[in-house]
Parts: sequence; structure tokens; C-alpha cells
Amino acid sequence: MAYDNNNSGIMYRNKRREKDTHPEFTGQLTVDGVEYWLSAWVNEGKPGSKMEGQKYFKLLFNPKDVQRGTASNPPPALSMDDLDDIPF
Repeated sequence: MAYDNNNSGIMYRNKRREKDTHPEFTGQLTVDGVEYWLSAWVNEGKPGSKMEGQKYFKLLFNPKDVQRGTASNPPPALSMDDLDDIPF
């Protein structure tokens, strides 16, 4: 019987992190047969909030099949005015 990894995933420390805005952890998961990239940051609850003083993960999921520049998500088009800024 083949291993079924549906509705599960992995997360690991991001060794390529260069800035505070980059995720501290990355990974991948599959939910209902759809594969996602996972990004996670460790945050701490702000004073006065429900999570005050508690650490938690902020998570971001992006479908693996969606890439910038594909037909379903094309990059912004250039206008003729944009071409005037090209130095050649």
C-alpha cells in the first residue's frame, strides 16, 4: 500500500533566511489533493491582545501550481512610457 500524505505536510527551519521579512520556517503540505508551499513566522502576542505574551506561528499558504507570470496570473504589462525609461 502506498503512503498517503493527503492532509499532512512538513515544516523546517529556513536556512536561506536573509531578512526579518523572510519566513523563519518553510515547508509544504497537501490538503484535499492540492499541494501548497508553507511559510511560517514566530510572533508574540502584543500587550492587551488575547495572545498577550504568548508565542505563536503566523502561517502563509500558497498553491504550488500558481506561479507569477503564468497565464492565470500574468505579470503587469508594460506601457510605451515604461519603455522610455530603458537606458538603451
